[in-house]
Amino acid sequence: METLTFKSTDLSKRAQKRLRRSLFGAFLETCRAAGPKTKILTDGDGRVLTYGEIRRAAFALSSPLSKLTGKRENVGILLPTGAGAVIAFFAVHAAGRTPAMLNFTAGIKNLKAAVRTAPLKTVITAHKFIEIAGLETLIEDLSDEMDFIYLEDMKEQIDSRGKLRAVLGPIAPKIAAPSVSPDAPGVILFTSGTEGNPKGVVLSHANILANVEQIDQHIDLEDGDKIFNPLPMFHCYGLTAGTLWPLISGYPTVLHPSPLQTKTIAKRVFQTRSTVMFATDTFLQQYMRASADGGLNSLRFAVCGAERVREETRNTAERRFSFEILEGYGVTEGAPVLAANQPGDIRAGTIGKMLPGIESRLEPVEGLEGAGCLWVRGPNIMTGYISPESPGEVIALDEGWHNTGDVVSVDEEGYYVIRGRIKRFAKIGGEMVSLAVVENCASAVWPDYMHAAAILPDKRKGEQIVLVTEDATAVRHELLAWAQTHGVAEISVPKKIVIVEALPVLGTGKLNYVEVTKMAKEALGV
Repeated sequence: METLTFKSTDLSKRAQKRLRRSLFGAFLETCRAAGPKTKILTDGDGRVLTYGEIRRAAFALSSPLSKLTGKRENVGILLPTGAGAVIAFFAVHAAGRTPAMLNFTAGIKNLKAAVRTAPLKTVITAHKFIEIAGLETLIEDLSDEMDFIYLEDMKEQIDSRGKLRAVLGPIAPKIAAPSVSPDAPGVILFTSGTEGNPKGVVLSHANILANVEQIDQHIDLEDGDKIFNPLPMFHCYGLTAGTLWPLISGYPTVLHPSPLQTKTIAKRVFQTRSTVMFATDTFLQQYMRASADGGLNSLRFAVCGAERVREETRNTAERRFSFEILEGYGVTEGAPVLAANQPGDIRAGTIGKMLPGIESRLEPVEGLEGAGCLWVRGPNIMTGYISPESPGEVIALDEGWHNTGDVVSVDEEGYYVIRGRIKRFAKIGGEMVSLAVVENCASAVWPDYMHAAAILPDKRKGEQIVLVTEDATAVRHELLAWAQTHGVAEISVPKKIVIVEALPVLGTGKLNYVEVTKMAKEALGV
């Protein structure tokens, strides 16, 4: 296969002009346009905040934050999705600092590595969150690496200067908030660390705002739509798509602190009459199982990313709750959304078309035909990485191109299909086999359970695929029979099946394939 290059539709001229702002500046403009008394955000406890309340709190908290941190310092945010995290995010910007979103589910090793990579001296969190989440030991272990400041304490430290900023900020934002280049770092996020120490992903203000404009141009919402976002803000999907996009574009948003509270989330969607939900396939399945029939009927559609949407998930959504699923695709380095299906134009099994303004190219992959490794370039693609070996130093991309590491194919109409990660193909006897195909087959045979495929070494053929499943009755001959009747090569049918009580899931909603592989190795004594 030769290298193929594609160009999506252009980002509108109006959208291109709107990129030349700061994130906080964009929020302030929306606040003025919508009106400060407009109710925009419903927190996890049901409290409803207006644009004006968020704006006032951000300006007020920026005062003690300016005293506690240095100019242009990176400041960590260790908080669950909610009003506190939103206010902290904008307060950091109002103080002229750069927020770095920390994954509190990543474990002490990855957190320490992230702190050193950014680097960070100060982290914002909350006493209440630490207590409820039981993170006291984590904070104690991290305290030798950085200083923690708490939202509750900062509130008490707001002096007359802070109160003055809260009053004057909305009136004269150019005086109260520092001037920032749109190309300056807007946020630092971190890779999962599954392939070594986590790297910092630096997204500029313009990168994030480009993705906001791209989503806005790609997906039309209706008057009266309300967003429900339970995804973590330390993950770019939950930060940009689930939080910043609706806030900056003016859509009422309901935030929930944890995607794991399945029963509570199903009830809150019903109570708030939310119409659009952000989720992953894994989480959405759980929400639908926890909901009574009709409990999610207020939804018009759910946007699912981070992992493949199973046909069973799509069927359940349509049959039980009458809503559609828009499958999308993104990477942290893309701020994150790159492609998505659209209301009225859903192609099941695809991730839809690329968002406006994105160039893509497919590089050949040895052993694969009709697909290639996806590279992308566009206004939303990151400034660069910060490597653990060079803390604080941003390594720019070569000519703006980013290698996603995903293998995709593109049909004649421009719809993209994810074939798998480069690293999620096994080479068996010289032939490339996609682990995604293995999992698709298992899902078709046993649709009520979760399945994951792992690669283990094989003395004869180099590598072998093992299926790890939650279905206690799973047997190979059923899988083989289905494959033979559906045109799937026998090489894609694992010879070994490992049964577990529950598959491990990351805080982002993706399956934890590192732990899945460990489970397979332990079960087979490899």
